[in-house]
Amino acid sequence: MNYVIIDRERCKGCQICIEVCPRKILSLEEKINGHGYHPAQMKPENREKCTGCAFCAIMCPDAAIEVEREDR
Repeated sequence: MNYVIIDRERCKGCQICIEVCPRKILSLEEKINGHGYHPAQMKPENREKCTGCAFCAIMCPDAAIEVEREDR
């Protein structure tokens, strides 16, 4: 299973990751972070849908995203 790790304190909620995700499995959290932004998130129920493409991490202007890939 692949999954996205988002550093919620570095994320400014720009939504670029949400837009570039081919599976549309990312969203903004309802809670704000310490800087007053709604950070991006991947809900646990979406982990099985993640392809591990890392478009979200590549496009993140704040380097707030890492993608863990499961070797198959």
